[in-house]
Amino acid sequence: MIDLRSLYQDVILDHSRNPRNSGELEPCSHAANGNNPLCGDKVRVYMQVGNGKIDDIRFDAKGCAISVASASMMTELVKGTEIGEARATFERFHEIVTRKGDISDDELEALDKLATLIGVREFPMRVKCATLPWHTMTAALDGVADDVTTE
Repeated sequence: MIDLRSLYQDVILDHSRNPRNSGELEPCSHAANGNNPLCGDKVRVYMQVGNGKIDDIRFDAKGCAISVASASMMTELVKGTEIGEARATFERFHEIVTRKGDISDDELEALDKLATLIGVREFPMRVKCATLPWHTMTAALDGVADDVTTE
């Protein structure tokens, strides 16, 4: 079994302590709130979307290192991408962190920086922390007005 401390690798700690694209984005065309009431993670995602592309994305987050790091990595990975590509990245990430069984080297490589979060698979509550920013991003893209929750 993976020791919980192994989740907090250098990349995760760096993104948690020095989050990229953190802060409000005004004006923004899309925004949503995410909340994980059991652990207290809260995130707000702001995006400027045009012509099917995420031109800019920022976030505000209060929560654990996993949640903040995942939000930071998410913004780096999806900024400047087509909406479909951003959604596909989330689907790949979500499928792998919730799947039981082995993960191929190709799958890990496709995750890019998100591969550092793969250890959350061993801790279901941490999967919710890691995926909350992503669920919030998709809710913003879908125009969901209610808070998104991982519960």
